[in-house]
Amino acid sequence: MIGTVAPRRIESAGPAVLVLAALAWLALLIGAPMATVFTQALSKGLGAFLDAFKEPDGLAAIRLTLLVAVIAVPLNAAFGLAAAWSIAKFNFRGKAVLLTLIDLPLSLSPVVSGLVWVLLFGARGWFGPMLDAGGIKIIFAVPGILLGTILVTVPLVARELIPLMAEQGADEELAATTLGSGGWTTFRRVTLPNVRWALLHGVLLSNARAMGEFGAVSVLSGHIRGLTETLPLHVEALYNDYDFVGAFASASLLAGLAIVTLVAKTALERAGRVAAAKGSAL
Repeated sequence: MIGTVAPRRIESAGPAVLVLAALAWLALLIGAPMATVFTQALSKGLGAFLDAFKEPDGLAAIRLTLLVAVIAVPLNAAFGLAAAWSIAKFNFRGKAVLLTLIDLPLSLSPVVSGLVWVLLFGARGWFGPMLDAGGIKIIFAVPGILLGTILVTVPLVARELIPLMAEQGADEELAATTLGSGGWTTFRRVTLPNVRWALLHGVLLSNARAMGEFGAVSVLSGHIRGLTETLPLHVEALYNDYDFVGAFASASLLAGLAIVTLVAKTALERAGRVAAAKGSAL
């Protein structure tokens, strides 16, 4: 068994200076903006901060943000799991094309990702007139926001799982099949437990991106307050109305989500390392 190599302790001034420089740079780029958000949110006291979450438009924005995340994240998790399993465990024609399509949203601007749906389902889009005739509204409505969010977050779960599944190979699945397990039983008892930490990590990243998405949602929402305005759009609207306390209070929710995501990400990575160490010991 090959053990893991422990990180070396810093014993000279050179690496220590580089570490301090990196920490200072991160404090400037990340720490200062985060501190500004919370400082401005509480600049007029806790009462004004809490009042920002009592207005109907703010509550509607929070509800819509949660609704979109609740729908988009499980769909992307299911797709990512299926796509990763197919790509890592099987060889088939079009495999490279599928990988390219999964990566495509990562290289597209979120605004372009939103515009794609407008060109398809907008009033002058390919399917817009047909949808209008049937009384179906996608653009400037919740379905459009959902489509835009799904598109920009679709690679996150798959990209967490594909390298892990490819490294694990298909030996355990083949052994389970040889012993008489069916496809679903093999997937549920062999494949899924082996990738559970990576799956949770991908779901976590997908949820954070879904709740914080701005560009694609901005194109597709129509900015209708109380109806199609998610929390990031609500922050922009409040800031444009010079309601700085309300804007920063709402932004603090997104900043808090980022902090929770970071803590959960660290915990999942640690749990994954512990599980891998126990597996290697066995």
